[in-house]
Amino acid sequence: MRSDWWKEAVIYQIYPKSFYDSNDDGIGDLKGIIEKLPYLVDLGVDALWLSPVYLSPQIDNGYDIADYRKIDPIFGDNEDLYALIAAAHDKGLKIIMDFVANHTSDQHLWFQESRKSKDNFFSDFYIWQDAKPDGSPPNNWGSSFGGSAWTFDERRKQYYLHYYAKEQPDLNWENPFVREYIYDMMRFWKAKGVDGWRMDVITSISKDWQFPDNPRSNTTENQQNGPRMHEFIHELNQAVLAPFDMMSVGESPAAKAHDAYTLVDPKREELDMIFTFEHMHIDRKKGDVNGRWALKKRDLVALKEILSNWQHELKDKGWNALYFENHDRARVISRWGNDTNHRYECATAFATVLHGLQGTPFIYQGEEIGMTNADFEITDYEDIELLGNYDYYVKQQQTISHEDFLQAAHKVSRDNARTPMQWTAEKNAGFTKGVPWFKLNPAYSKINVANDLKSDHSIYRYYQKLIALRHNETILKEGTYELLLPTDGQIFAYLRKDNQKQWRIVANLSENTIENPFAASDQKAQVILSNQKNQVVSAYLQPYEAYIVEA
Repeated sequence: MRSDWWKEAVIYQIYPKSFYDSNDDGIGDLKGIIEKLPYLVDLGVDALWLSPVYLSPQIDNGYDIADYRKIDPIFGDNEDLYALIAAAHDKGLKIIMDFVANHTSDQHLWFQESRKSKDNFFSDFYIWQDAKPDGSPPNNWGSSFGGSAWTFDERRKQYYLHYYAKEQPDLNWENPFVREYIYDMMRFWKAKGVDGWRMDVITSISKDWQFPDNPRSNTTENQQNGPRMHEFIHELNQAVLAPFDMMSVGESPAAKAHDAYTLVDPKREELDMIFTFEHMHIDRKKGDVNGRWALKKRDLVALKEILSNWQHELKDKGWNALYFENHDRARVISRWGNDTNHRYECATAFATVLHGLQGTPFIYQGEEIGMTNADFEITDYEDIELLGNYDYYVKQQQTISHEDFLQAAHKVSRDNARTPMQWTAEKNAGFTKGVPWFKLNPAYSKINVANDLKSDHSIYRYYQKLIALRHNETILKEGTYELLLPTDGQIFAYLRKDNQKQWRIVANLSENTIENPFAASDQKAQVILSNQKNQVVSAYLQPYEAYIVEA
């Protein structure tokens, strides 16, 4: 029997480059994570997910891997990672590695060899196609980072496919040697003590080799969930995940609630969990030519419907991975809430909603102290996705103005989550004594770990309570879910129920003081948790008030 420890766990994601710098070179590192393990143990989390620390040119901040078995010197060396794994295990924490199986860096030995000729061992490790008679790309597929998904290689005289940056060529999973090499590298890390995997864009590994055009040029509309996707993931499960009892959570951009079970139903032997993107699009204008940079006001009714659908569709058929923030997502309180007037209430309200659901909650570094977005200028950003999309949409296509793009970047840019962790109010937020690799959020003088821990309104302390509930209350793991007030545009409320009790989770996700529709019953109920100082349910809900009661 495989272990399902992850069903009772809370997982904390670390973006190593921005977490803590132990040697003052301006870049977070593995020894820095070891130093901060007591902080994470005190928070109460069960496992640490590390964004990639493998050797990389850092074109896409480590998601462009040049050597899967070697740690990049900016983070330390292999021995440092082995030491981190041992130290984490000693403190009862599991280690989840980020793994990119869809693509590598163009500096990887495999690609360097592949581009040399059409008839060497590595020739078919990547996806090469001839140009059309006019010299143009094989089809109109787009890169997620802007422009075409094809780049012409002068040496080989063919185009290669890259769903992301041109420096990130996609691997050819049709080649059985590619698959075996991937599995062998995963076994290598299992032997070093790694407990599980977060699998980057894993549902992209199968391609449609008919290479049909998309409805619109340079979009990615039909480039997910290829014809052999399930076959490949099942094979990966049988080769690595099942025999070595390794937890898995896959990034699945195109998954919807109604088909998610096909990836996570235990009987299918594929993945344990997947990250949906669906609920993160409630502020996106659907079908707009400017993609994720075309924003609208967040739609709370849609958020409730989507999350509820996932709760119902995976009930007894799989397990949810719960998140609002990660290395690819901006700070939720800045994006969908109020990060100034109601930062504490807002942060704890969104946390209450998320942690009350059935599934495994994921916390992203800084989320537990209410870190916010940084309103940078375009020239301050580092992210290749943002810079590539700015060049494509603003400069080339001219479909969005500089001002509108910048306003969208302030809301949804991935860089909002990648600014250095804010530990203290000291210089560089206590992250480093050197020159930080990336600009700090100017808010660090007020928003930092040291200040939060001594605050009467500590977000960290609230997260500790939520995590303790997750560990101690089986209703959160096994209870049924029922959405309340589905069409209300301000309140997110739902019931969790098991054989012993019933809990109501209520959050006013608005700026308004509004009448509490549950006041008559909840004022008499036992309060399990509240983000209000008096811990009392009243007739009116304050802005971003949240509570859990035994209903």
